[in-house]
Amino acid sequence: MNTTYSSIESTKTKTLVINALFVALTLVATMFINIKLPIAGNGGLIHLGNIPLFIAAFVFGRRTGAIAGAFGMGLFDLLSGWTIWAPFTFIIVGAMGYVAGLISEKVPGKRVIVYSMAVVVAMLIKVVGYYFAEVVLYSNWIQPFGSIPGNVLQVGFAGLIVVPLVARIKKRILF
Repeated sequence: MNTTYSSIESTKTKTLVINALFVALTLVATMFINIKLPIAGNGGLIHLGNIPLFIAAFVFGRRTGAIAGAFGMGLFDLLSGWTIWAPFTFIIVGAMGYVAGLISEKVPGKRVIVYSMAVVVAMLIKVVGYYFAEVVLYSNWIQPFGSIPGNVLQVGFAGLIVVPLVARIKKRILF
């Protein structure tokens, strides 16, 4: 038996399962734990989908973070009546997961500070990305400002939960 082959297959299978798990967790946290904000035009949606997204990015890396965000939240848009948002979400939230994971992998320093910086950069990606997505969808440069507080609250809340927990999660993983 070729142990190299089975080791590679095991790694590929493990990666596939982890990616699928975080896509599902992101979808479920976005779909079932959310509040539609009744402010300014579109208003926005507050959800907990960013929590598994950040855990995926910080614990398993940029690729898993991007897949969890792009597919998990993109599927939410497709399944829940926000279909027009799906292409924007796929790109914006995928970029959030990728960049957050990249920062956590590449930036040296105290992990709490690095993770916090990654959350802030992801927040900027979300705010700027969805601002321009709303400009495109609504042909209006003013209305999208109404979504900024909800996006900041959503990502900030996820960061407050994830940053203190990630080190503990990493210690418990037996991979």
